[in-house]
Amino acid sequence: MARRPARCYRYCKNKPYPKSRFNRGVPDGKIRIFDLGRKKASVDDFPCAVHLISNEYEQLSSEALEAARICANKYLVKVAGKETFHMRVRVRPHHVIRINKMMSVAGADRLQTGMRGAFGKPAGKVARVNVGQILLSVRTVDRHRETAIEALRRSMYKFPGRQKVIVSKLWGFTPLPRAEYLRLKEEGLLRNDGSYV
Repeated sequence: MARRPARCYRYCKNKPYPKSRFNRGVPDGKIRIFDLGRKKASVDDFPCAVHLISNEYEQLSSEALEAARICANKYLVKVAGKETFHMRVRVRPHHVIRINKMMSVAGADRLQTGMRGAFGKPAGKVARVNVGQILLSVRTVDRHRETAIEALRRSMYKFPGRQKVIVSKLWGFTPLPRAEYLRLKEEGLLRNDGSYV
């Protein structure tokens, strides 16, 4: 049976239903890679950060996340080059969606129970996102800021609902504003920890 369109599972109706010992036989989500580009780059290398933010409380399928990741990565690699950015997918699909399979062959009415026992079988995974939650983040050098904005704008078309692209006032993926980061760096009060300090 073909995969249902994601519009069937767009709204957060039920409680979170993750894979567990009670919920077995769940197919893996489509998205496997969450970090792309030069992910080992020091925190000093990429001061500019751009985020794609959700404007709705909804569910995003793992297929949509994978499509958005590929779309943004392809544009960034083509225009900026693969060593000039680090992109991160900030949401994980953990919520399991179900499907109550219906038979459509001749004589199905004798084999099928219709809506009796209609609790479906696991069909895939989605990420539940809130208003204001970050979906994708890109850190890069200042000269490629517009490229990062355009890459995230293109990836918006892979998602349902409304999203917006914002340019962060913070230094890269750190929680520090730019001026404060530079001041603390000069005073020698920061210790690098990968993408963070």
